[in-house]
Amino acid sequence: MKGKFITFEGCEGSGKSTQIRLLCEYLEKNNIPYISTREPGGSKVAERIRTVILDADNAEMCDECEALLYAAAREQHLKDIVIPALNDGKLVVCDRYIDSSLAYQGAARGLGTEFIKSINSHAMESYPPDLTVFLNISPEAAFSRKHGADMNDRMERQGLDFHMKVYDGYIRLLKSYKRIRPVDCGGSKFETHGKIIALLKSEGIIN
Repeated sequence: MKGKFITFEGCEGSGKSTQIRLLCEYLEKNNIPYISTREPGGSKVAERIRTVILDADNAEMCDECEALLYAAAREQHLKDIVIPALNDGKLVVCDRYIDSSLAYQGAARGLGTEFIKSINSHAMESYPPDLTVFLNISPEAAFSRKHGADMNDRMERQGLDFHMKVYDGYIRLLKSYKRIRPVDCGGSKFETHGKIIALLKSEGIIN
């Protein structure tokens, strides 16, 4: 029996890591088989690609190279982690997936939707998420909450204008894909967690 695939998206500092941790605690408590993973990364080779992408010393990396590295890490991650878990009937909880590439490289970098879709065609066509949770909070609010950007992270240090373009890209994606569901995360982390659990139940992801 094929498992379910859910992804978490949002701007830097939106609280994805916290919400994924709370969700995993809920899944453990309720004996729901799952794995938790992330992009870029999740497996040995993909984690090495992640290091290259996020290294602040690689400031000269061109936008196309960045997008292709994300796509390469995604393919390796699918083969090593996601597909086997789905085949085992597990719930796969992933921190970022294809929508990050569409928002960050497609929208904010200006590479366009079609280019991103073309280099991620296998992931998009064969392994789309069953549900994508978009933690809806503006970059200004998110960075304020996390007390500024991590200057050792090449993506976080891109500047507020860049991250506003990312956010705008996500908002456009909401209109294109019904599987992407926004969750307001302006309240406490536990309030947001409650909204996510309610959403997963209403969509039939969990009972």
